[in-house]
Amino acid sequence: QVQLVESGGGLVQPGGSLRLSCVGSGFDVSSYTINWHRQAPGKEREFVASIISIGTNTFYGDSVKGRFIISRDNAKNTVFLKMNNLKPEDTAVYYCQSPNWALWGQGTQVTVSS
Repeated sequence: QVQLVESGGGLVQPGGSLRLSCVGSGFDVSSYTINWHRQAPGKEREFVASIISIGTNTFYGDSVKGRFIISRDNAKNTVFLKMNNLKPEDTAVYYCQSPNWALWGQGTQVTVSS
């Protein structure tokens, strides 16, 4: 079965860090572009970050640039999103996506609050 499964969300204080994981099964994530998106209550889904299939090119949304880092561990078939200096406005459900496979994960909740 081809799927993506996210984990690593939780409650963190402002200024803290979290690392989200997106584990692929049924296909090799290193061969495909993987995106992270997020959706806050009452808002549209927002692009967060992307890691391109060839090489290590990465792209970030303006709101997370300089704070978030997307990376890939091919041995674990996993894409990570390291989130630093978190702000309350980062609160959202975070989803990973494979556009080539038209796949979305189920999402993981991130809440930034004191």
